[in-house]
Amino acid sequence: MQQPRHSSTTTAVLATVASLISTAAWSQPQPEFAACIARLERTALDNGITQQTLDTVLPTVEPLERVIRADRNQPEFVATFADYLGRRVTESRVERGRALYSEHRSLLDRLTREYGVPGHYIVAFWGLETNFGSILGNVPVFDSLSTLACDARRSGYFTDQFIDALRIVDRGDVEHDVMLGSWAGAMGQTQFMPSNYLQYAVDGDGDGRVDLWRSTPDALTSAANFLRGIGWQSGERWGREVLLPDDIDYGLAGRDRREPLARWRALGIADVAGRPIPAIDMRAALVIPSGQSGPAFLAYDNFDVIMRWNRSEFFAIAVGHLADRIAGGATLMRPPPEHAPLTRDDVVRVQTYLAENGYDSGSADGILGSRSQAALRALQRDLGLAPDGFLSSELIERLGLSAE
Repeated sequence: MQQPRHSSTTTAVLATVASLISTAAWSQPQPEFAACIARLERTALDNGITQQTLDTVLPTVEPLERVIRADRNQPEFVATFADYLGRRVTESRVERGRALYSEHRSLLDRLTREYGVPGHYIVAFWGLETNFGSILGNVPVFDSLSTLACDARRSGYFTDQFIDALRIVDRGDVEHDVMLGSWAGAMGQTQFMPSNYLQYAVDGDGDGRVDLWRSTPDALTSAANFLRGIGWQSGERWGREVLLPDDIDYGLAGRDRREPLARWRALGIADVAGRPIPAIDMRAALVIPSGQSGPAFLAYDNFDVIMRWNRSEFFAIAVGHLADRIAGGATLMRPPPEHAPLTRDDVVRVQTYLAENGYDSGSADGILGSRSQAALRALQRDLGLAPDGFLSSELIERLGLSAE
């Protein structure tokens, strides 16, 4: 085993961590955080980060308890679809998005030609991530990334992001104290994680540097480059709201099951005007984010691309719907109904119940992903319910799993 390097940086970090006021510090024992920072330093050196950069950055790093709280309570995990969409695709945001689309039309048209991503989608990402560059986040990136790297839940991923953030400073792109962002370390007007910054950030205004914080052309061009890089299909939309026939088999729903549009058309699925959907050569998944009483969507390949940006069906629908609205589209034909919000503990109890009763729901992590939804649909079918994969408080109560 490689022995720890007792550099002046490590000594300074230990002193800094030891002096943190308990109310401002993370609840993890301080010696453990200090040991983690020393591990991150060794990993950074092994990955070619210079000692000068480490001496500049590491003494400033502090653990943040609020980052851990945010990680455990992400809105994609605990909000209802009605609440999530209602807070993000607002009339004021649609109007602002249309105005900015017009203002930056020349740039956006060029990005569409060069990268194949229509401008209204780029503006939608911009609007959802930072409210068009007005809310960039105020958390020091190195604080958030080190906190998450030292937390067991996703330590490996955030260790890599921490090293990549150091690499951005090391190569002289930006000063470390400028690197403010979200609680998870996402940065700039389009909220790039450090790894995505290194791979996809580009100079969009021709000034010879990349600045995702202060340059809108850099941010929007980088977003287009990122979307192309993760598989955006030029000439295709994200999906569409659809109307379902009364006799639809909800067991066909779920992002893990894709069917040709001709199949969905044959089942009687129509567009919001009541016309049969076109039977073109494409495949789509039926997504029902708030159960049979809410809106339904056919999600195309670009829906999955959006989810490579943010792995949340709610986020992907919000991006697609906001993009449609910016381009002149209407509000949803069938707005999502209000449901009582669930907690992650609610989901964990249901996942545990599913596993204990022979349904393959994966790990009980409090996140109702595609595997858990498939298990939930199987349970609903066995109970004689519509297998829409939607977890309601009524179902939790029926299973006897309500919190005491």
